[in-house]
Amino acid sequence: MKAMIIKEIGSTDVFQLVEKAKPVAKSGHMVVEVKASSVNPIDTMLRSIELPWSTNLPEVLHGDVAGIVVEVAEDVSNFKIGDEVYGMAGGLNGVDGALAEFMLVDARLMAMKPKTLSMKQAAALPLVAITAYEALVQKMNVKAGDHVLIHGATGGVGHIAIQLAKVLGAKVTATYSPANEALAKTLGADNLVDYKTESVADYVQAHTAGVGFDKIFDTVAGDNIEKSFEAAKYNGHVATILPIADPLQIALKSLSFHSILMLIPLCHGINQESHGRILTEIAELVDAGKITPIIDESNFSIWEVAKAHDYLASGKAVGKVTLTA
Repeated sequence: MKAMIIKEIGSTDVFQLVEKAKPVAKSGHMVVEVKASSVNPIDTMLRSIELPWSTNLPEVLHGDVAGIVVEVAEDVSNFKIGDEVYGMAGGLNGVDGALAEFMLVDARLMAMKPKTLSMKQAAALPLVAITAYEALVQKMNVKAGDHVLIHGATGGVGHIAIQLAKVLGAKVTATYSPANEALAKTLGADNLVDYKTESVADYVQAHTAGVGFDKIFDTVAGDNIEKSFEAAKYNGHVATILPIADPLQIALKSLSFHSILMLIPLCHGINQESHGRILTEIAELVDAGKITPIIDESNFSIWEVAKAHDYLASGKAVGKVTLTA
């Protein structure tokens, strides 16, 4: 089979098109004919910088995949040949990913693809949808009546989080960049905040009467986490990805602080079944018209992954950047 591989960490020039042996199903696994993948920041980071998982980096990157099952191990009973599936199932920790004609996947990490989505649309969902679900449902237990603040309305995780929070019955306020105002207005948030012109104090006063938000999901992370702590009510919840946190700020408001890393099942071999369950539930919500992925208008093939990485880095993308086989 054809595959795009890397032999070293570096610029997008490190991608090489080669012939590799087609994978064979083993216990608990199946082989998927890759129809689409998507570009996540973790993919570009694994390609370009040293990370905790760089020492056992696979040759084939990209975890998000949508495709058709072509081979199933005897001990896998919930999928069959011909099933259209999607998942986040490799591209790190020594497990080859989706930049190839075929991908060996742990069946527990997979789910049936949403029927109403194309392969390209479905491939945009796994990492971002699982991240949003873990933050809102599993960590913060968002429920009807909660007032949730989501930073990064139009980002990959943020745009799914807004829609999922509304499904859960929450009132949602979301921050956005003025450049993406039109898209932000389509996502269903109750209130939108231009983070460049509105201070935290201003929007906390405007939307919570100065009390603060019950639960905050910070998909921007980094230094932005301090804004999340400022915007949270006393005894509130804050969840984020890649946190840089001041423990004193957490303590002074008695906050429950949650770090979200959906890669744990792939990296440490625990609780893989949870990803399959989450993606099954997400597919049902998609097919019910309650969640819709936003796809960038770019059109790249898997074999043009270097161009796709450069495009994402350019900041021109609006929605998820996807790749088709």
